[in-house]
Amino acid sequence: MEQGFSYFLEQFADLRILKYKVPGFENLSLKQKKLVYFLSQAAICGRDILYDQNGKYNLLARKSLENIYKTYSLERKGKEWDEFVIYLKRVWFSNGLHHHYSNDKFIPNFTQQYFKFLCSNSGLEKFLTDKELSFTDTIKLLENLIFNKDFYAQKIVSETQKDIVKESAVNFYGETVTQKTAEEYYSNIRSRNDSKPVSHGLNSMLDYEQGKLIERTWKLGGMYSSAIEKICSWLVKAVDVAENEEQKEGIRKLIEYYETGDLKAWDEYNILWVKDLKSHIDFINGFIEVYSDPLGMKGTWESIVNFKDIEATRRTIIISENAQWFEDNSPVHNRFKKEKVKGVSAKVITVAMLGGDCYPATPIGINLPNADWIRKEYGSKSVTIDNITYAYAQADLKSGFLEEFSFSEEDIELEKKYGYLTDSLHTDLHECLGHGSGKLMPGVSSEDLKNYHSPIEETRADLFALYFILDPKLVELGLLPNLKAGEVQYQRYIRNGLMTQLRRIEPGKNIEQAHMRNRQLISKWCFEKGKDENVIEIKKIKNKSYIKINDYNKLRGLFGELLREIQRIKSEGDFEEAKRLVENYGVLVDVELHKEVLERVEKLNLPAYSGFVNPTYIPEIADNEIVDVKVTYSEGYADQMIRYSEDFSFL
Repeated sequence: MEQGFSYFLEQFADLRILKYKVPGFENLSLKQKKLVYFLSQAAICGRDILYDQNGKYNLLARKSLENIYKTYSLERKGKEWDEFVIYLKRVWFSNGLHHHYSNDKFIPNFTQQYFKFLCSNSGLEKFLTDKELSFTDTIKLLENLIFNKDFYAQKIVSETQKDIVKESAVNFYGETVTQKTAEEYYSNIRSRNDSKPVSHGLNSMLDYEQGKLIERTWKLGGMYSSAIEKICSWLVKAVDVAENEEQKEGIRKLIEYYETGDLKAWDEYNILWVKDLKSHIDFINGFIEVYSDPLGMKGTWESIVNFKDIEATRRTIIISENAQWFEDNSPVHNRFKKEKVKGVSAKVITVAMLGGDCYPATPIGINLPNADWIRKEYGSKSVTIDNITYAYAQADLKSGFLEEFSFSEEDIELEKKYGYLTDSLHTDLHECLGHGSGKLMPGVSSEDLKNYHSPIEETRADLFALYFILDPKLVELGLLPNLKAGEVQYQRYIRNGLMTQLRRIEPGKNIEQAHMRNRQLISKWCFEKGKDENVIEIKKIKNKSYIKINDYNKLRGLFGELLREIQRIKSEGDFEEAKRLVENYGVLVDVELHKEVLERVEKLNLPAYSGFVNPTYIPEIADNEIVDVKVTYSEGYADQMIRYSEDFSFL
């Protein structure tokens, strides 16, 4: 990494904005640079889609707020103006009006009266109005959206006693569609005997039209057509500079899928994508992850453009080459294991562009495709995003967080020595092997777990990684220097699952986000199951709580025991047991411990969440041809968001 590069950009509310470098881009060939550039433009073109998926009025709100930001004609200073800017920055960060992690609607720290004042002193002719409402009624709608905490209160509702479809703010179902009607609709069109089922509902909104349930498909000529047209225009350019015929065929199939909305074409594309192991440049682009759908079916739009980090990929190659050993030695029941693990392709990547549901907050690892039958027959691709995790690590070096919550000086020194390594290795194991392990029983679908599918699946992948990160096999393979390094990851994980992730929860709230639920489920279950033998201890020193692990081998045994049960739940589609585990261990917050964590973190002035601005790619043109592509890192957060809204807003 370049000396003197500052990863920190700014912070506000509970958020921190960072930059990431793209090392190695300058060493790519011109053709590869052009491919990265074209795919990166496609990655930005779907931005508005995600806003609309996250809530039907999100685009109306964002564009109205941006109009105020650009055209407000009076003095731009004072507490309320500053709070208005912070609120807009939060909307950008969350791709909508709800917190990107907790799912609750965030309310601004300026008054409704001030909002009216801002509106009346901004460029009225440029305000976006709802097509069914007058300007005055649109402003009233905006006021209700922004200031009424009970109006579309949560992006995703997960409480089983509620109608999770009707009460969720996400825009995947028409306002009169209920959970019961949605579940019945998809149950009726799904065949239990189909060995290669398409992902029903992945790329559509379910709504009523003239009293009949229909799917409004996200495709060219359908819903989101104008944005998808722009995405496809850049994908067409990418075909011309693709690295090989296999990659060209894959991109063409993705375009076909966008043109038709045919989910069989989506599966065919994913098979081509999994089989393409030659390309140095790679990307994802589409309606993919289902975390934001309360029923776990609808895919949010996302994109990542990347290229392989050759040196760092060594460890993932070792892991993938030994995938069968890990499967065979997993503690799960033999009948749930894959007899033959196929095509576990793993690599460490350098991200070149983030888009949609991967921006500004981004994953640090990805394992795709999600269809279980494709994983079983063709395998999967797994990636660890090295330049993002490196940026996190560099930004965290002087935060004081580690010193505040570690039990001992020895823990601090070991974490500084091994923390980055074991975090990366945990991600490798989670993505490369965890998600790709195990198999479903005949007639079982991941959809059987309904709203508990996502936390159970993340629990399964985390447990797989945790169980093996303390296995001597990793030392034998040269992935760990010693088992002491593996113990560092146990400390990090349990400390986060029981304590420090609570800094992301507002007082009085329970845990809603799937990954947070899975981390607390694992940590709390192991803490309670190991109580008699004092495996994990919460020690009080000067009124501060610390996590101390007293027996790492017994903790590993508990991880294995829970993994065995979680795999059974997924393999058999045991909804009731999934519900019991998630609700009993993953949801409720220890009020006193939560209060303590918030007080300790507040003193550090450290935001709970981080996100990134993208680099900017500038093509150099001569005689109407791109002769080079340069990458710069000078763009600020607000500047980038406004530019994206002006140049890439197609809905």
